[in-house]
Amino acid sequence: MDDFSATQSVRHLDLMNPPDGFVDDPFPFYDALLSDAPVLQQPDGSVLLSRHSDLDRIYRDTTLYSSDKKAAFGPKYGIGSPLFEHHTTSLVFSDPPLHTRVRKIMTSALTPRAIAKMEPGLIDTVDILLDRMAGKGQVDLIEDFASTIPIQIIGNLLDVPMDERDPLRDWSLAILGALEPSLTEQQMATGHAAVTEFKEYLSDLVARRRTKPGDPETDVLTRLIRGEGADGQLSEIELLQNCIFILNAGHETTTNLIGNGLALLNDYPEQRRRLLDDPDLINPAVEEILRFRSPNQFGNREATADIELDSLNIPKGTNLHLCIGAANRDPAVFDDPKKFDISRKPNRHLAFAGGPHVCVGLTLARLEGRVALGRFLQRYPDYRLLDERVGGGRIRFRGYSSLPAIV
Repeated sequence: MDDFSATQSVRHLDLMNPPDGFVDDPFPFYDALLSDAPVLQQPDGSVLLSRHSDLDRIYRDTTLYSSDKKAAFGPKYGIGSPLFEHHTTSLVFSDPPLHTRVRKIMTSALTPRAIAKMEPGLIDTVDILLDRMAGKGQVDLIEDFASTIPIQIIGNLLDVPMDERDPLRDWSLAILGALEPSLTEQQMATGHAAVTEFKEYLSDLVARRRTKPGDPETDVLTRLIRGEGADGQLSEIELLQNCIFILNAGHETTTNLIGNGLALLNDYPEQRRRLLDDPDLINPAVEEILRFRSPNQFGNREATADIELDSLNIPKGTNLHLCIGAANRDPAVFDDPKKFDISRKPNRHLAFAGGPHVCVGLTLARLEGRVALGRFLQRYPDYRLLDERVGGGRIRFRGYSSLPAIV
């Protein structure tokens, strides 16, 4: 999709029925939104927002904009359904007091000291995966590397036994896939089944952990059970659904961060060479990957009062689609935003959202990105992607389902 074609069609862009080319390459559409329709009403009455300043303000204002999705998700999933229960109980789609209680527990478990303790185990995990690639020649950088790292790290956070981790990725993909703007009947059924199966597994795991608690310094599940760091314990449903959230939030986005980073460093060899020549650029490189190919392309809020944006009257209760992928290309904030520059500073991207709902695991995600990408490049500096890469096929989440490569 060229820039002209995107501009011609952007005023009619409907997230429920995206135009040809949008899923594969939304970026020309994002640029057109920013220049021609930064506040765009959707056919269903919702509103699509793309400016950095609008998103930044909305993320910080929890009075005028709500994260609660009961009104939006009731018609979508069916009130009382497994997906409805999950997505209206987990941290990301909740308001205080639930959000406050759960976030306190998670932040108390993800302190800089606790994350520093995770680094040796993360390095060991990455090095084992790199060793397994040796001599293979052709590998899949998603299946063999990017998707495995966060599963193991989150599995360690919840102290999930190693021999019980195989279903976690498929459950996560199915549940997060159900957040797409429009779903097939099969996607909906798969999402409901994933929540049900995951809850059944966690109920058993929680029962075992209540009998034999782990070390609360390192075991987030034990902290959640005890309610440490919060005012009162979580109900059983809140506990189970937020364990699912921890896996989902930490898995898909971190997989995409690592996979997108490897794809970008392949596609921009001059930037790869800069990073190889100066490994200290790994920190700004991770930030630029997060900006340039944000793992999470969209967020949502609901207006709690009548508002007006760019002369558009937006009634109370309107669902707002916050286009993170577009905001991170806003020329009002970023110089030459279409350029991938691993030394970019400043870099005020919104890949982790902002305000009270800023990603609770952002420090851990950054650590995983730095270690995974840095050690991969040290080991396989001349890796090369093959032509058969497969995109994730999603609007909300940006990544790859397969990245065949020669290492």
